[in-house]
Amino acid sequence: MNIVILTGAELRHDFFRKSLGIVSEICVRIAFCEDTNIERSILDQRDGNEERLAHLERRLQSEKDFFLAMRKFCPDKTRPVLIEKGEINQQVHIDKIISLKPDLVVAYGCSIIKDPLLEAFGERILNVHLGLTPYYRGSGTNYWPLVHNRPEFVGATFMYMDAGIDTGEVIHQVRARIFPGDSPHQIGNRLISDMTLVYGEIIRKYESLIKMQQLSIPADARYYRRKDFSEESVVTLQSNFLSGMIDKYIDEEIERCEVAPIVVNPVISPIEKLLEEGP
Repeated sequence: MNIVILTGAELRHDFFRKSLGIVSEICVRIAFCEDTNIERSILDQRDGNEERLAHLERRLQSEKDFFLAMRKFCPDKTRPVLIEKGEINQQVHIDKIISLKPDLVVAYGCSIIKDPLLEAFGERILNVHLGLTPYYRGSGTNYWPLVHNRPEFVGATFMYMDAGIDTGEVIHQVRARIFPGDSPHQIGNRLISDMTLVYGEIIRKYESLIKMQQLSIPADARYYRRKDFSEESVVTLQSNFLSGMIDKYIDEEIERCEVAPIVVNPVISPIEKLLEEGP
């Protein structure tokens, strides 16, 4: 399967693309890596942002713990091209992608893709949203469920890309694996690792994917923007973890997940099986 990757340029994105690049059934023709460091404005302004800054610094350290070895030691077979945020829709890059004639265009963490790229590839552009749609959409969609004491809504959604924000037809979803003692960053980075493994499976089995019945939009569906990320929300997040939210969720996991259904494509193996078998 020949693919083009559209992604970011941070550690988690490097882990993602390099992992796909070493899968034997996948050939990455090129990877466009956008500079998507959206936290700079917070990191550059410490006054009044102490809690958010500490949260982001802890996340960065956790990403190093999970993903830095991959950046340093894994061979890069993805032919990366570094571009600025938003440049992926420039005609020169669109022409390059089209000229490569990939079987699939695979997106994670890039800017919103527009026509004519959408029109050129249709359902051959896949995207992953780190969050469970339609419950949480927009920005920080695995952060806000933990702020709201709803770990069952932390996960990843694979979809056919369309012109909206997290509105494409859902192919498959996975819920985060959560264990005693986890921090929010351990949960998030473990999910990125799992997501990458599942994405590889979706790419390999693309021709066999089944069209799935879509979930109804619940009355309490939520949409967040970057500006909603506040000092108060970080304090609430920390309080939830200190007060035993994770242990309580693990005790109630089966019941809580039953009332928060997700789309599970029968073609895709469960994450536990993929972890046993490897890529």
